[in-house]
Amino acid sequence: MESAIKKQTAFRFDSDLLDMLKSAAKRERRSLNNYVECLLMDIMYTEPNEETKAAIEEARLGKSAGTIDTSSFEAFMKSLNEIE
Repeated sequence: MESAIKKQTAFRFDSDLLDMLKSAAKRERRSLNNYVECLLMDIMYTEPNEETKAAIEEARLGKSAGTIDTSSFEAFMKSLNEIE
């Protein structure tokens, strides 16, 4: 596994925001640095994969994968097998 190169930097946060971040990090038993870094990673790396992008495009074009029957478990499973 590659080790990430970490660079030290400084930010200025509103004191109330900083207190909220510290409290949240403490609740999760994580360092403030790790907590904020994970929050930022989640925000920055949420691009969907290719399969999801294709499904989004199909939905935008009005294409339907099929209909799911939820009237019973058997009907549900049968309807899943009928989807393209």
